[in-house]
Amino acid sequence: MREPAQVDGRGQRGRRPSRPDPQAGPVAAFADRLWRLKVEAGDPPFAEMSSRLGAAASKSSLAAAAQGRRLPSWETTWEFVRVLAVGRLGRDPEETEREWREHWRRAKVLSELPDAEPSVADVGEAAGPPDIRSAPSTEPDAVIVPRRVVQARPLPRRRRLNAVVLSAVVAFAMLGVIIAGTAFFKETPAKAPKPSPSLQVDDSIFEGDITYPDGTLVEKGESFEKVWRLRNTGTVEWKDRFLMRVNEDICHAPERVEIPRTPPGQTVDIRVPVRALKRSGTCRLYWKMVDPQGRTLLPAKRPIFLDVRVE
Repeated sequence: MREPAQVDGRGQRGRRPSRPDPQAGPVAAFADRLWRLKVEAGDPPFAEMSSRLGAAASKSSLAAAAQGRRLPSWETTWEFVRVLAVGRLGRDPEETEREWREHWRRAKVLSELPDAEPSVADVGEAAGPPDIRSAPSTEPDAVIVPRRVVQARPLPRRRRLNAVVLSAVVAFAMLGVIIAGTAFFKETPAKAPKPSPSLQVDDSIFEGDITYPDGTLVEKGESFEKVWRLRNTGTVEWKDRFLMRVNEDICHAPERVEIPRTPPGQTVDIRVPVRALKRSGTCRLYWKMVDPQGRTLLPAKRPIFLDVRVE
């Protein structure tokens, strides 16, 4: 039976990609996990995930992640998972990111391990010891010598009495230790529980494009500065934070830029230098907030992006 055709975002019909075999290796098993998540979320087309659902990754990158030929980057993996598990299925973003980052790291480690040597079980059963019952014996019959049974003599009366007294002394000593320990723990005052810290909320809101709004026309090879304005709507001060680019396009921009220190309730303008290539096309770059180690912050938020036309 032929697999049904799938309609992409432009209305074109194409052959539906085949599901990876989870037994083919750690990368294929990880891709199968992504595939099952996609089916659970209603099996949206990859073009819809990249456009209407807001994944900061191209349709081809999302499709390649679910094919299992090579392990996708963590950024592509998270965009795949975010729009489905968080956006469609309503799961907790932080728990989802921790769970899937662990799946991704495990697949990465296993995929980089050298192939293991075949074990004995893989190539056949190991030769065991010969069956001594089937082989004729060449030794003379063994002569069975009866053993002399020696019975233990009972202890003298005085030694038995000493043993009983010693056992009683040990028992009384242990009882004294137990009673003293019980009294000590009863008299020790219980420590007061530490007060729980106040709940901290990390959140933001997008205020708008300060320069080069979506659809702005720029010239080939032009250098310009894109500026977004965000507001810290949480209770946590933003410090040591960055915007990290999560995709590539026809425009050049740094991989990440620093976000100025921003107290709760304040706005901040984030500036990124950009240079367009000397060819026509659409330039669309996505950015996510991260910490100094590159871990995603505010994972439930959609990425902010630059969208200009180069002519």
